[in-house]
Amino acid sequence: MKAGSRFLNAVSAFALSASVVASGAGVSVLASASVAQAAVIRSVQVRGAERAGEEAVRANLTIQPGVSFTNADIDESVKRLYSTGYFSDVRISVSGSTLVVSVSENQLVNQVVFNGNRKIKDDKLAAVVQTQSLGPYNQEMINADIERLREAYSAIGRGDVEITTQTAPVGEGRVNVAFVINEGDRTKIADINFVGNQAYGDGRLQSVILTKESGPLSFLTRKDVYSQDKLRADEDALRQFYYNHGYPDFRIISSEAVLDETSNQYNITFTVEEGPRYRFGDVVVESTVDGVSSEDLQGLVRTKTGDVYDAGDVQKSMEAISQRVASAGYPFARVTPRGDRNFETQTVGVSYLVDQGERAYVERIEIRGNTRTRDYVIRREFDFSEGDAFNQQMVSRAKRRLEALGYFTTVNISTSQGSASDRVVVIVDVEDQPTGSFGIGAGYSAGGDGLILEASIEEKNFLGRGQFIRVAVGGGLDDARSYNLSFTEPYFLGYRLAAGFDLFKNQTSSESYYDYDEQGVTLRVTAPITEDLATTFRYTYKQIEYEGDGDWQAGTPNTAGDNLSAPYEDLINEGEFVQSSVSQTLTYNTLDDTKLAREGFYVSATHEYAGLGGDSEFYKIYGRARYFHLLSEEADIIGSVAVGAGHVVGTGDDLNVFDQFMVGGRQIRGFENQGIGPRMLNGDAIGGTTYFTASAEVTFPMPAFPEDFGLRGAVFADAGTLYGNDVDTSGETVQGTSMAWRASVGAGIQWASPFGSIRFDYAVPVVKEDFDETQEFRFSMANQF
Repeated sequence: MKAGSRFLNAVSAFALSASVVASGAGVSVLASASVAQAAVIRSVQVRGAERAGEEAVRANLTIQPGVSFTNADIDESVKRLYSTGYFSDVRISVSGSTLVVSVSENQLVNQVVFNGNRKIKDDKLAAVVQTQSLGPYNQEMINADIERLREAYSAIGRGDVEITTQTAPVGEGRVNVAFVINEGDRTKIADINFVGNQAYGDGRLQSVILTKESGPLSFLTRKDVYSQDKLRADEDALRQFYYNHGYPDFRIISSEAVLDETSNQYNITFTVEEGPRYRFGDVVVESTVDGVSSEDLQGLVRTKTGDVYDAGDVQKSMEAISQRVASAGYPFARVTPRGDRNFETQTVGVSYLVDQGERAYVERIEIRGNTRTRDYVIRREFDFSEGDAFNQQMVSRAKRRLEALGYFTTVNISTSQGSASDRVVVIVDVEDQPTGSFGIGAGYSAGGDGLILEASIEEKNFLGRGQFIRVAVGGGLDDARSYNLSFTEPYFLGYRLAAGFDLFKNQTSSESYYDYDEQGVTLRVTAPITEDLATTFRYTYKQIEYEGDGDWQAGTPNTAGDNLSAPYEDLINEGEFVQSSVSQTLTYNTLDDTKLAREGFYVSATHEYAGLGGDSEFYKIYGRARYFHLLSEEADIIGSVAVGAGHVVGTGDDLNVFDQFMVGGRQIRGFENQGIGPRMLNGDAIGGTTYFTASAEVTFPMPAFPEDFGLRGAVFADAGTLYGNDVDTSGETVQGTSMAWRASVGAGIQWASPFGSIRFDYAVPVVKEDFDETQEFRFSMANQF
């Protein structure tokens, strides 16, 4: 009895002094020093949970019958109940041996609607808000949803959006919620200015950053949308640009975006300090790893004494050294660059210190922010997985690969401590961006080809799987038709092999003499050799058919002036041809930018064998190399030179016309597409066995246009020759089989428009043969918007 009395007295004291009263967002605990002691209840009584149900309340309590509890447990239970969002008021008290939980329920949301929205569809907005049908109506949640909606509109340049809510009771404790949206006008960017820049003009720096000034076509590009995240990304882009161009002391003093509320436009100003430009001094590698000598690693270094300082080359050198040491059996190897700056000579000596590093393992790779791209598409860009040795250089390489995919607007990789001191968590934060595009291509030839248009749809991250698919349809004024379907799986069978196929069908006609029909398939696999070098293997099966049309008549004498020459008569008479070939291409690419290259090489060399069945038997080798160099950094003047060559030999009987090379305006501007080389007396081009081409070009921003507009001028000179013949001409005379060079000079305008890359060229042949076919004006349009 005494023990029972002591228990009842303790419970009674607890009930009087440990009552918890909660109302709205506030929680107050009424407790004295005596209630800190533990107590036990026998049952739980729930009051007021008509819609939520008693079990839902009990599930959020930390207090259970028969288990001792304190005020801290009551406080935690109150917080849990509030966090569900279903209750506007929570009270917990102890009555005898019973815990009494009294709640007042929030209304339930019957339906959520959006009014006034035009720029963002309902389904997109519904994915942003947390207030959902059959969920609780909670004012705090509504306020948070309004802020989320504001952020969504700010992301598309509608920073002055106004959002309110309206509610309408529908009975039984339910309410309809309407978000009323006044989207307002687009918030534009009036000016982007730079202060403190001496080495580079504003226009050059504007081309580096993501944010662009508003222009007539900004509604298509959406690059003039301001956000804090983009501003931070622009700061990083500027730093990387200067670090890679010889300015290791560069820093951003400030970056400000000031909104003019009267015009609803931002004025953005970057204040920078460039510092002096440095070159590399002495470059050495020091290795403390047993069995790995410094001399063996020196050849992997990209930084050379006397070159302009480039932080990107330092990073790539670290990665190459780390990979070599890891392959020698030291997966934890650490490469640390140490700079030795000489202020007088303005050089930076670099020492790469190589040691075995501390043992650390990847506990997990955590991927965040990807709403469309599958996790495995991101994971496969890492050269390690969970449980492997952690290597910082591999992380840097993975970041560069992910950025190069073009799937994301931002890629950030960080690390955190794992569950043990030797465990590392790799955190990958990405933000998906649209990867589908609709493309328009166009070309114009004053000769037989006429105007040719092509429309295409492509997706380079198909279904978020990283696969590439493209469908294109083209047509011309002279019954030209083309159809193409391409598909690429970038990681075939789980390996870094890009495998795919191309289905194609092309139909053209030649001055009403014959119709040409070509259809086939190409199977291909591309494998990387190094980061800059790759090889591609192809198998192509092609059916080719020439059919007589118009004025051509079979059996007419093959004398000069006939409508069609003997080689083409033979093609028509023999009907359908099959070409079955295999080829290999080596590609070397060090371009700094695929859209507007300023530095680097692009070299492609192919050899091809046809004779795996079919009617063509030959061996071809051909290629092209182009080098870009920035002639003036301040004026952004870019120079480039290119050379090309090819040769074909028959491995069986005579070559067909379509087996030989055709050269013209695509390689030497100022000429028709098949404007030079061996030709019959009646003008039929039959191609040649050997060609050489060369080109030099200088491009520059057009005066009076902001560089951001993407309009550039060009001056160029082209030269080339096509000669030799191994086609059976049935005794007819062929002209142009000897080596004779052609040359042209010209000027052009190129525009990186939202509709694609548009180019107009005007070229004048200065060296040509009498029988060549010329074309001074040329127009082309490619890429996508």
